[in-house]
Amino acid sequence: MDLIATTQDLADVCHRLAKHPYITVDTEFLRETTFWPKLCVVQLASEDEAVAVDALAEGLDLSPLFALMADQRIVKVFHAARQDVEIFWHLAKLIPAPLFDTQVAAMVCGFGDQVSYSELVQTLTKVALDKSSRFTDWSRRPLSAAQVDYAIADVTYLRDVYVLLRQKLERTGRLSWLDDELAQLTSPSTYEQHPENAWERFRQRVRKPRDLAVLMEIAAWREAEAQGRDVPRSRVLKDDILVEIALAAPRSPEALSNLRSFPRGMENSRSGAQILAAIEQGLARDPATLPKLERERRSSGGATVELLKVLLRQVSEAHGVAAKMIATVDDLDAIACDDRAPVASLTGWRHAIFGEKALELKHGRLALTIEKGKVVTLEWQEAEASETATG
Repeated sequence: MDLIATTQDLADVCHRLAKHPYITVDTEFLRETTFWPKLCVVQLASEDEAVAVDALAEGLDLSPLFALMADQRIVKVFHAARQDVEIFWHLAKLIPAPLFDTQVAAMVCGFGDQVSYSELVQTLTKVALDKSSRFTDWSRRPLSAAQVDYAIADVTYLRDVYVLLRQKLERTGRLSWLDDELAQLTSPSTYEQHPENAWERFRQRVRKPRDLAVLMEIAAWREAEAQGRDVPRSRVLKDDILVEIALAAPRSPEALSNLRSFPRGMENSRSGAQILAAIEQGLARDPATLPKLERERRSSGGATVELLKVLLRQVSEAHGVAAKMIATVDDLDAIACDDRAPVASLTGWRHAIFGEKALELKHGRLALTIEKGKVVTLEWQEAEASETATG
């Protein structure tokens, strides 16, 4: 088994890997019972070798690995990198760079939204991966030979996937199309967990300033508590209960206990007292200092958005790019309301292939029609001529 379990062996392999223009990287971790992911195994591969690092090995210092991740001369290739990057950010406050995400690249190359690693390997290399060890407990020791082989396979075939996708991106001139998504993946703000921002996950579930004020305090308390105890948020307080507290704003242990879903007995605990204190802090906030509640957007018409969805699908198929990469439903709704909406689909390459057409369609200068069972677009002059020919 190519399993690294000592600091010296890790330093040696990282020294060898650092001589290559790119390496492939994957991790195995657990987070079912923790707030922060618990790193168990790190897999690394260059063109010459592939290894698994036992991140839980006694006495192992991961510093050589972190130095490798920070080396700007080497491209770090991941598939669906977000959770992997979150681990490095949490452990070492670093983001592997430069970074290449094959899932993002696959979306640009027309493999659909969030294609899985095994599907991509099957499509590009015709190899069916053995996924039998996928749901094993990666924290148990010793690791089995089957686990190590499974882990290493995830970076072995990733080399071929990377080379093939990069060649296609370069051939089609689309390498720069990844920039926006990779910029988000490599931004510290994507991984920073600020308790004061935890309420934003529930912004659509409150309508009154008072409710928002209480929600902000309760959500911040839960986030800080979960991080401090290193337990899942739901272990502290479930989402539905959190929102119920914000809407009801109970001010006594008795009122807390009367909430339908509130855990029995918690009202008289330390957590119960802290929840009541957070509620009081929320009620005491000046409404003028609160963020503006986003009211339900008034669309320019459901029909406009529906037409834009059809156009998006047509453009996605025509250019071989996942629709999600081009525009979201929120983008379409924003475009329907505002020609200058601050959305990505009205800038850069997205504007060139979709945004411009979206505005033309919205203002009646572009038509959609069916030819041989497929949706096609017609400029208004073409549409007018077509109507005349068939009239």
